Amino acid sequence: MDLARGKNLDVGSHGLDISQLPTFDAGPFNPGSLFPDPTLPLELEIGSGKGTFLVQQAALQSDTNFLGIEWATEFWRYAADRSRRRAIANVRILRADATQFIRHWMPDGSVRTIHLYFSDPWPKSRHHKRRVIQDESLAQFHRVLGPGGQLRIVTDHENLWKWDLALVERHADLFTRGEFIAPPSAGEGEFVGTNFERKFRREGRPFMAMSLTKRSAADGAAACPATQQLS
Repeated sequence: MDLARGKNLDVGSHGLDISQLPTFDAGPFNPGSLFPDPTLPLELEIGSGKGTFLVQQAALQSDTNFLGIEWATEFWRYAADRSRRRAIANVRILRADATQFIRHWMPDGSVRTIHLYFSDPWPKSRHHKRRVIQDESLAQFHRVLGPGGQLRIVTDHENLWKWDLALVERHADLFTRGEFIAPPSAGEGEFVGTNFERKFRREGRPFMAMSLTKRSAADGAAACPATQQLS
């Protein structure tokens, strides 16, 4: 897939490869150090694709740093070049395995929100271990989120949705499930407004969404679950 359509993509300072970071055993890593203003709150997007959500939301939310994590080199380069061309200072795109980066590099309580939109469903049974939501990843998301932090999920894939729900219910001690509220950058009737969502909407696919809020040990019994489905 030639996303650049013959154009040269320049990631500039907006695109980083995990090989450029200190090794995870070199001591505590401050993800804010990747941005011009390291003091701003941090939000992560796992699987940034072309960077549509990041560039739209970051432009409206300049008081927050947004770190997109993308494994596919071509998408990483495209999203970083896109952010650079728009001169969006509070966006960085990291080429890395997101779950490994979060597990080994991210400090406790360092993230306000994790965005997971239209992740690869890995439909074959032998590939289910590659899905983002797993027992271990939920524990790691809970660890890196600050008090009241959120994990926000949207998918069009019914089997992946059932998988995610089963794991979330198994770890109800970690998160309270609640209604997904679209970000300000989403268009009318959209959940997020990513390229995948707009493509899938034209195809008539249904969408499922939920927000998971980090629970603390002081929280009481798990709240009644709430999810959404919109065609």
